[in-house]
Amino acid sequence: MPITKGFRALVDEAMAQVTTYSVAEVQARLHDPQVQIVDIRDPREVSAGTVVGSFLAPRGMLEFWVDPASPYHKPVFADEGREFILFCGAGWRSALAARTLQDMGMTNVAHIDGGYAEWVKQGAPVETLEQRKAKSSG
Repeated sequence: MPITKGFRALVDEAMAQVTTYSVAEVQARLHDPQVQIVDIRDPREVSAGTVVGSFLAPRGMLEFWVDPASPYHKPVFADEGREFILFCGAGWRSALAARTLQDMGMTNVAHIDGGYAEWVKQGAPVETLEQRKAKSSG
């Protein structure tokens, strides 16, 4: 069975329909209480580090965690006053995920251009899960 629309076309369509922020734009809003950065990468990817203060929501569970009718709903996503800025490794999965959340009715969602790779490349703040755990217990 031939693929009639490849991943690149899907990503390009999503990019045209979702808000995309640069690393610098997100970095400037890192401590804004109206912003929640969401790491949608696989747990194995996150083990190397993540954006400081991000909420970890694996891509495979995102729709279930966002939907209040789901038994897996996470209350963090119920705050309609917040903007949820997603990121993945390179910005492809987060574009697709942001578009899916828009399809679900969310208007307060965006993603980071270039994802975590670009975040690290630009020297934006990161933390390991161990550092995060130490901060929350100290």
